[in-house]
Amino acid sequence: MATLYRSQGLADDTGHARPKSQLNGWRLAGFASLSAPIYAAQLPLAVHLPAIYAQQFHLSLGLIGAIFLAERLWGAFADPLVGALSDNTRTRFGRRRPWIVAGAVIFGTATAALYFPAAQLVTPLYMGAALFAVYLGSSMISIPHLAWSGEISGAYHERTRIQTFHSVVGAVALLAVLILPTIIDQLNPANASLKLAAIGVVVLGSLFIALPLTLRSFPEPAIPTAPRQRVALGGTVTILLRDPLLRRVLLSDFAVTVGQSTRAGLIVFFVTFYMGLPQWASGLYLFQFIFGVVAGPIWAQIGYRIGKHKAAVAGELVQVAINLGLLFVVPGQIGLLLVLTVAQGVAQGSGNLMLRSMVADVADAHRLRTGQDRTALFFSAFSLSAKAGTAVAVGVALPLVAWLGFDPKAVTNSPEALRGLLWVFALGPAIAHLISAALVHGFPLTQARHAHIRRALADRDAVPAE
Repeated sequence: MATLYRSQGLADDTGHARPKSQLNGWRLAGFASLSAPIYAAQLPLAVHLPAIYAQQFHLSLGLIGAIFLAERLWGAFADPLVGALSDNTRTRFGRRRPWIVAGAVIFGTATAALYFPAAQLVTPLYMGAALFAVYLGSSMISIPHLAWSGEISGAYHERTRIQTFHSVVGAVALLAVLILPTIIDQLNPANASLKLAAIGVVVLGSLFIALPLTLRSFPEPAIPTAPRQRVALGGTVTILLRDPLLRRVLLSDFAVTVGQSTRAGLIVFFVTFYMGLPQWASGLYLFQFIFGVVAGPIWAQIGYRIGKHKAAVAGELVQVAINLGLLFVVPGQIGLLLVLTVAQGVAQGSGNLMLRSMVADVADAHRLRTGQDRTALFFSAFSLSAKAGTAVAVGVALPLVAWLGFDPKAVTNSPEALRGLLWVFALGPAIAHLISAALVHGFPLTQARHAHIRRALADRDAVPAE
C-alpha cells in the first residue's frame, strides 16, 4: 500500500499547515469517477423525468408525485440500513466493493429500463419499480463509496482533498446533463424520447467507465473493530441521532439543503415573473453550474488554510451575503443578478464539501469511543438530511409564496405578490445558510483534536498484533 503514497509531510497539531498531497491524483480521479453516474442521474430524475413520463406516456402527475413521495419515505429507512449492513460486511473482497458491484448491477439495469422504455410496457407499476430500483442501486453504490473515501486516508486535510475530487466530478456530471437537454430543446424540442435517451447514455456510459476505475484504484484498508453488533433498523436511527458531533453536522447539512432547494424551486418564478426576463430563466441556472465546477478546488484551498469547520462557516456566510444581495436587484436589469449568479456558482457546495469531509473524522471519534466502525452508516445519514431538507423547502416555500399572493398561472401578479416572491427567494436561503453556519461554528473536532484521535486509534489497534 505504501507505493500508493507520496511524501508524508503531514501538518502538525496546530492545524495551520497544509499537508503535502499523499494520495496519487490520478488514482483519486479514478476513484471519484463513480460519483459521475450518481450525480448525473439525480437532477434529471427530479426535473425531466416527471414531465416526460406525463407527456410521453400519459401518466398522471398526481400518480407520479405519489411514486416519488413513496420512494422518499422508503429511502429514509433503507439508506441507513444499507450503511449499517456495509459496515458489518466481511468478505475477501472487502466491505465496500461487494455492495458497490451489486448496486451497479441494479442501478444500471433500472436506469436502462427508465431511460430507454418500450412505450407499450410503461405503466405506473413499471415506472415505480424502475424508480425504486434506481434509488436502491444508487444508495448501494454511493453510501459504501463515500465510506470508502473516508477510509483510504486518515489525514485531516487529505480527506478534504478526496471530497474535492468527488465534488468536481459531480459538478461536471451535473453540467453535462443540464447542457444536453438544453441543446436538444434547441434542435428538436418535440423529441422527448431523444432527451430521455441522451441522459440515459450519460448515466450508463459514465457508470461503465467509472466502475472498474473505482474498484481498481485503492485497496480497502483493514479496520480493526470490536465484534460486530447486530443493530435493528430503529437502532441505526438511534445511533445516528445520539452522536452529538454527527447531529450537528447533519442539522447543518439539512439547513444547507433547505437553502439550496428553496433557491432551486423558486429561481424560474423569480427570473420569469419578478425580473421579467423569462428568456434567462434556464440559462442562469446553467450558468451557475458552469462556475460550480471550480468551486470545489477553491474551497478545498480555503479548508487547508483555516480548517474544515471554519471553511464551512465561511462558505455559508458567503451564501448569506449572496442571497441578501438579491434584495437589491432591479426588475428588467440583468447585471447584478448575473454577478450574484456567478458568485453563487463559485460558492455552491462549499458547505456540502466540508461537511462530508468532517463526517469521516466524526466516525473516527465514534470508533475510538465505542470500538465500532460505522463510517458507512454515518455517511448514509446525509440522504436523510438531503431528503428532509428538500421536502421542507418545497413544502414551505411554495405554499408561502402562494399565501403571499403569487400565482404562476396569472397573467399579471400584483406588486405586493412579486415582493413576497422576492423576500422568500432571497431571505429563505439566507436564513437557512445562516443557521447552517451557526450549527458548525466552534465545532470541537479540529485538526489537532483529530490527530490525537488517530494516534489513539493506532495505539489501540496495534495491541492485538503485539
